Amino acid sequence: MTWVTVGVLVLGALAGAGIVAITTGRLPPLGRDRVLRPRLWGYGALVSAVGLGVFLFLGPFHGPDLRMAPYALSGTAVFLVGSALQMAARRPGRPVTPPAS
Repeated sequence: MTWVTVGVLVLGALAGAGIVAITTGRLPPLGRDRVLRPRLWGYGALVSAVGLGVFLFLGPFHGPDLRMAPYALSGTAVFLVGSALQMAARRPGRPVTPPAS
């Protein structure tokens, strides 16, 4: 199995989880209890998958072509935007309350 195949499988799983979260509101079991807005998490997962795909297939998997570097870096920026959307979908942190004395 080549790295390209692994990349396609990972991107497909991430995009699939995003599409399922957008359409049905269901999430994968890992971290399900922390997500408050599943549809926003799904949009973040889908944007992250697109950004990671652009980065991988125009960057490391494309070869040492320096003309593709701006596109690969823009894929990284899109991936970070998707990750920020996924973090925004999580439950807000609760302040630590001191024990009652």
